[in-house]
Amino acid sequence: MNRHMFRYYFTEGFRGIFLHAFSSFAAVGVITACLLIMGSFSLVAVNIQSMVTEMEQSAEIVLTVDEALSDSAARSLGTRISEIDNVMQSIWFPREQAFEEWIERTDPLAAQGLPEDVFPHRYRIFLVDVLFAEETVARLSALPGVAKNDEGVPLVRLERELLNTLLAIRQVVQVVSLALILALLVVSLFIMQNTIKLATFERREEIAIMRVVGATKGFIRNPFIVEGFILGLLAGVCAYFVQMAVYNRFDKTISDALDIFTPVPFAELWMPVFVFFLAIGFFVGVFGSLMTIRKYLKA
Repeated sequence: MNRHMFRYYFTEGFRGIFLHAFSSFAAVGVITACLLIMGSFSLVAVNIQSMVTEMEQSAEIVLTVDEALSDSAARSLGTRISEIDNVMQSIWFPREQAFEEWIERTDPLAAQGLPEDVFPHRYRIFLVDVLFAEETVARLSALPGVAKNDEGVPLVRLERELLNTLLAIRQVVQVVSLALILALLVVSLFIMQNTIKLATFERREEIAIMRVVGATKGFIRNPFIVEGFILGLLAGVCAYFVQMAVYNRFDKTISDALDIFTPVPFAELWMPVFVFFLAIGFFVGVFGSLMTIRKYLKA
C-alpha cells in the first residue's frame, strides 16, 4: 500500500465519522461506557485479588514438633521445612514463647506451678500459594520429627475455614470478571456494527457507483475499517482518562476511610489499563467494522 492510498483511506475514514457525527459520537460514548464498566470491574478484581493475596500470606500451617526431639534437633527441622517448594517462610515457635503468650491471654494466677515446658515446640508456616496447601500439608506430615496424636495422625494443622473462604473469593472474582468482560465486549461489537451499518447506508449510492466502475472490495472496505479503528481507539483513550480520574478518586476515598486496606496505586496499573483499553477499542473498531462491511459487500 503506497502512501497515497494510505492517506485516502484515512481521509475517507475521518469523512465517514463526520458524515454521521451524531451516531459516531453515540458509538464512542457507548463503547467508552462499556470499557469503563469492564475496566472498573477489572480494577475491583485486581484490588480484591491483592487483598486476598495479603490474606493468603496470613493463612498459616501450624506444625507441632515431637517432644522426643532435643531442642537442637527441633530447630534443625526448620531447614527441612524451608526446603519444601510451597513454603514461603517458617517461624520457629519455642515452647517458652507459647507459654508466655498463653499467660498473656489467660489469668496469670492460673499459670502458677505449671512448668514452662508444658507446651511443645511448634513451627508457624506461611505458604507461597494456598492452592497447593493440601499437598504442602501432606509433605510436612511426612517429615521425621513431627508429633502425632493418639491415633498416629501428624499434628500439622491447616486453617481450613480461612483457606476455603480465600479460594472461593478468588474463583468468584475470576469467573464474574471474565463473564462481564465478555458480555460487554459483545455489546461493544454490536454498537460498532450498527454504527458502520449506518455509515454504509448513508453512502450506499457512492458504494454502488464504485462497484459499477470496478473498484475492488478492499478499496471500498478499507475506509470503513479505518473509521471503526479511529472510533475504537478514540473510545479507548477517552475511557482511559475517565478511568484514571475515577480510580484516583476512589483510591483517595478508600484510603481515607479504611486503615486496613490500601488500594493498589494507579501508578502500578496505568500501563496494563492503557494497553487493555486500546486493545479492546482496536478489536471492537476493526473487527466490528470488518464483519459489517463484509456482509454488506456480499449482499
